Order: sequence, then structure tokens, then C-alpha cells
Amino acid sequence: MDLNQSQREASELFEAQSHIYRHVFNYATSMSLKCALELGIPDAIHNHGKPITIQDLVLKLNLPNEKTIHLQRLMRLLIHSKFFSITRIDGQNGEGENEGYVLTAASKLLLKNTSENSQNIPNLFSFAYFNLDPVVMTPWQFLGKWFHESEATIFETVNQIPMWEFANKNPKFNGMFNDAMTSDSRMMSLAASDYHEIFAGVHSIVDVGGGTGLYAKILLEAFPHITCTVLDLPHVVADLTETKNLKYVGGDMFRSIPSADVILFKTVLHNWGDDAVLKILKQCRETIRCRGEGGLSKGKVIIIDMVVDVKHDQNEITETKMVFDVMMMFFLTGKERTKDEWEKLFLEAGFSEYKITNNLGLRSLIEVFP
Repeated sequence: MDLNQSQREASELFEAQSHIYRHVFNYATSMSLKCALELGIPDAIHNHGKPITIQDLVLKLNLPNEKTIHLQRLMRLLIHSKFFSITRIDGQNGEGENEGYVLTAASKLLLKNTSENSQNIPNLFSFAYFNLDPVVMTPWQFLGKWFHESEATIFETVNQIPMWEFANKNPKFNGMFNDAMTSDSRMMSLAASDYHEIFAGVHSIVDVGGGTGLYAKILLEAFPHITCTVLDLPHVVADLTETKNLKYVGGDMFRSIPSADVILFKTVLHNWGDDAVLKILKQCRETIRCRGEGGLSKGKVIIIDMVVDVKHDQNEITETKMVFDVMMMFFLTGKERTKDEWEKLFLEAGFSEYKITNNLGLRSLIEVFP
């Protein structure tokens, strides 16, 4: 082995070492982000109204002065991870006071106090905080154990009961989960107004598994002529206030789905395995077929969910979708599906065609036609 070959092999091994260490310690970035949320750093920077120095940030957070250097080190990592940025402050000459922290697009989504957010940017604080909670983080330690166990999910291996049952028995967890899902749904408001072609000619929608109706309300703001019915479990929709074009129905999507021009599933089908999704889609197909026989307009199913596309997605997007897929294995019995996996389900359920629109970041909007 010559010297150059030996050096190349050593370089490859050192690069491999760096790769391993980066992934082993990725949790440090997650926990640093959680720390920033606990301290209220995004809101402190936002409320300051201009770039904030490290000294002013320490004061605003009411931290001991001796923690300044440690906060600076924390911010350095989070800046590298693109949660914050740093800019020069003109006219400042003091040491450490000629640079100030500012928010990035990511940290703007993590503002807790959105009442002062004049740009009406959606908020993902609850989503991030829930998924970094010890109840969610701890079970990951048992992923290897789960592969030898009989429970359907990792969550069940650790807690001895399925997640939905755990949520019903733990109001705090249930509240955090619901807040997380609500904050995620608000992101959809960024694109709702772009769907005029998709909802052209639509007069009625059933939002299946629509919870308390947040996404239905987002759609109705963009399309006030539509009537929307939210279908969810009876205890979820009990006592919710209806309006002229927003109705609630307690029921079971596996048994019956109300008739409408559009049957909508927003991040619902990924919760279920293929057999369950096939059963749901067949139920939808029957509902749409019945409408066609009555001489009404041809209906369709709209699915808002992830489509894993290794060939065309950016590497970071693909990795995030794959992480979500493992998360589904963690919490529930569902999965994130590829285009081919979605297509197989559509055809087996009796649908003839579908169209995928990719303008929702991680998620896609899929129109499925009978």
C-alpha cells in the first residue's frame, strides 16, 4: 500500500467517524432547541424589535450574568442549525455588542406569543415542544427491545397501552398532542387560497378525522360558498359550535362516511396500515358512486399526506419523511407511503386515476377520482 492510498483510506475513516458522531449526537441539537423554547429565546428576540446583543438577551431572559458565555455557545450551535442568524449592529463599539441575533424563517415558526406577529405566520411551537417532551423522547430508548416484542408499536411496549388509550387517560399528554396537531394544521392556511382549481365546482366537503374543525375553518375562509361537515369520533365533536356552513357529525369512518362532493383526509390515512386504509378508501368509493347514480357532480377524494420520493426530493426532505415514517411505527401502525404504494391502494379500492400536487412542503395534495 502506497502512502497516497493509505492517506485516502485514513481520510475516509475520519470522515466516517465524523458522520457517526454527528448522528450519535444529533439529539444535542434537538435538546438545545428545546432549551431555546423553554427559555423563550425566539419571543425575546422578536419582542426586542431589532437585532439583540448577547448582553441584552441575557437581561431579557433574566439569566445570571455568568451564564452569558454559555448562552453564546448555545446560540452558536442554533445559528449553525439555521434557527437563528447574526447580523452586525452599526454604531456599537463594545466587545460582543457589535453583533446581534435575529430570527430566521424557522424560529419565526416557533414564536409562542403569536398575538404580536403582524404577518400572521403559523406557529409550530406546540408541535416542536410536544415531540421533545420526555413522554415522547424516552420510548426511543426501547426501539431495539420492541423488535423482539409482540406489541404493535414502540409506544405500547413502553407504556403497556396504545397511544390513543394513553391519551384518554392522561389529559396533559392529550392536550399537548392536540395542541401539536392544531399547530401543524395551521400551516395549511399558507396554501389554502391556491386551491381554486382543485375546489372549482365543489359545494360540499366531508373532513374525515377533522377533529375540532380547524382545517375545515381554514378552507371555509378561502371558499365561503362550500358547506363542510367534520366527521370524527362522537366525544371529539360533542358540544362543538356549528355555523351555517360548518357541521359536525360523530361517527366511525370505517362504518360510514357522509356523502359530499369531496371526501377529505388531512394527515389521517398515514395513521393506519394498508388493510385499514384500503377499507376506508372502499367506503369512500361507495359514497362517491352513490352520488354519481343520483345524477350529481362527480366526486373525488382529497388526501393531504406525505409521498416519499427518493428520486426527486431534496435529501433533507427525504430524510425528514423517512423520520416521520419511523415515527408512525413509533406511535401507531401506519406509515408514510411512496407514490407506488399510494397508487396500489387507489387501484385496489376501485379508483381509476389520481393526481399529486406538490406544494405543501413535506406533504402533497392527492386528488383521487372514481
